[in-house]
Amino acid sequence: MVTAVTSFGRSGLSDWLLQRDSAVILLAYFNCIGGTLLGGVDYASWKAMFELTSMRIFSLLAILSLAVHAWIGMWAVLTDYVTERMMGKKGHVLRFVFTVLCILTIFVYVVWAIQILWGY
Repeated sequence: MVTAVTSFGRSGLSDWLLQRDSAVILLAYFNCIGGTLLGGVDYASWKAMFELTSMRIFSLLAILSLAVHAWIGMWAVLTDYVTERMMGKKGHVLRFVFTVLCILTIFVYVVWAIQILWGY
């Protein structure tokens, strides 16, 4: 079995399972938000819903699931399409730069979302 250092779960099966589990969590979260919006919501009830600790934890779980899902997807795209064979001799440098940019972007978005979610 091949394990890549940049792979999130260290194996293809665990990456696949992580991505599927994160997709299920995101589906549940967006169904919850969508059901709330379909039922009609005003600002006061929306604010009250997100002041509940359970909703904040569910939102945090959704944020982290989105980060995991995005990282595994971007890692798969980068390893499949940004290669020396496709990009020339500097393909591995380009892949490293894109990988670092993806990691930094996902990290910044997670920190920003946590600040929004838990900030007062």
